[in-house]
Amino acid sequence: MIIFLIGFMGSGKTTLGKRLARKLGYEFVDMDYYIENKEGMKVSEIFEAKGESYFRELERSFLESLETDRELVIGTGGGAPCHGHNMDIMNTKGVTVYLKMSPVSLASRLGKARNIRPLIAGLEEWQLRDFIEDKLREREIFYNKARCIIKGENVKPHHVISLVFGEEN
Repeated sequence: MIIFLIGFMGSGKTTLGKRLARKLGYEFVDMDYYIENKEGMKVSEIFEAKGESYFRELERSFLESLETDRELVIGTGGGAPCHGHNMDIMNTKGVTVYLKMSPVSLASRLGKARNIRPLIAGLEEWQLRDFIEDKLREREIFYNKARCIIKGENVKPHHVISLVFGEEN
């Protein structure tokens, strides 16, 4: 089974994904890191050199290439579910889990990492909150198509396991 963790940047997809994969004995794949390694450049460099549409095509190709019999936890990029038919692909190939967080919680987490996240680098605190609220409003249309939705603050692997498999492990 493939479990896709989706949600806004800073929602904990990578951190939770690694823990969840370890607990299940699955492999963890960070979609952005996979693409960076394949292309030999950072996501921000891909955007700059080849454009967003090229990057979104790489995301789609990655999703389409997945074999459904693999045991994977995949942390997607925050925008991946919002382009093309990516949510349909993910919902067909596995179980999507939306790590839903409030803009206030996201701003608190992202405020500490502004300098390492290109989309929010240089934003003042109030600008960051506005950015998150606007982007979340746009993206939740897609995020809410997830098979499972869970409150992202303080979520633990066993919460996701219980939600996805209907049991405590």
